[in-house]
Amino acid sequence: MPIKSTSRLDLESRYQAIIDNAVDGIITIDERGVIESVNPSALRMFGYDKEEVIGENIKILMPEPDRSNHDKYIGNYHATGKGKIIGKGREVIGRRKNGTMFPFLLSISEVILENKKIFTGVVHDISELREVKDALAKERDLSELKSRFVTMASHEFRTPLSTILSSVSLISRYNDPKDEEKRLKHVNRIKSSVNNLTGILNDFLSLSRLEEGHVMNDPIEFSINELCDEVIDEMNSILKEGQEIKVDAVQDIQKVFLDKNLVRNIMINLISNAIKYSEEGKLIFVRTYIENDVLTIEIKDQGIGIPEEDHDYLFSRFFRAHNAANIPGTGLGLNIVKKYLDLLRGRIEFQSKQSEGTTFTVQIPI
Repeated sequence: MPIKSTSRLDLESRYQAIIDNAVDGIITIDERGVIESVNPSALRMFGYDKEEVIGENIKILMPEPDRSNHDKYIGNYHATGKGKIIGKGREVIGRRKNGTMFPFLLSISEVILENKKIFTGVVHDISELREVKDALAKERDLSELKSRFVTMASHEFRTPLSTILSSVSLISRYNDPKDEEKRLKHVNRIKSSVNNLTGILNDFLSLSRLEEGHVMNDPIEFSINELCDEVIDEMNSILKEGQEIKVDAVQDIQKVFLDKNLVRNIMINLISNAIKYSEEGKLIFVRTYIENDVLTIEIKDQGIGIPEEDHDYLFSRFFRAHNAANIPGTGLGLNIVKKYLDLLRGRIEFQSKQSEGTTFTVQIPI
């Protein structure tokens, strides 16, 4: 039986059917970067109709700075014959018609057809894979957080709990009125230990809520000066002997439109740190002002300061400065402050010298 030959037209139809039904996007461009063909998968990925892309430069599918640099890249390739992507595969970012970005794997090959050079790009969308990887990474972070909590809780809780137990036992022995001073001493030790325990729990609960996306930015109008007064009143209860908080509200009562709870938590965290890392009898300065629609909060202490070699790691989770080993803490407070400020689109800076104190400056657009 004679073998029936396949015509060129049949082959072209088959090849076109394969391209049209491919799961991956396939795009061809000429030497100038002008799109000559695009299959349905690529159109779906980028959100265009065929008529909108044929004849357009391929850079319409790119975000900046790749969009601006693409013509230069093609020019360099024609001049040198060396390309960064051609003949290789790499992960890049694409720009959809609606302006959103998505990651994809791109492989480009060069083909000569009838003395004409064309480039074929195969696009494999990995946005779902990236989401899965991000979810797994988040799950690992939460697992690590829980593991670190168990480890730290067993260590950090032991000292204050032992202090509470011993003080309660001793208080029961001081029945004579002349022992009032001794009783008061142990009551204060219990209060301090309870504050330590509360701080540790608050840090872990705050970080857990932030990691799980349960903390939202919900702005309201309020007076920053009145909030500052409320926070100072609360902080006065944990001051060490002879410590004092000095407030400098540069302006009269000013209204801001921010998330009051987030700003409050930032101030409480920074002021409680200033108290914790300062010795008895030291002053803590709090200054607030508004300039160019930016709220600035400065908190300055005369405490132990931060060693210069620790500056780069200060906002890392669980990080404790080398000179703070004997002071109770989780190493989470400043990491939490940074996450709160990210929600508020704010930023934080600090100046510090060991044994001379630290100044934190928070700036939040209002």
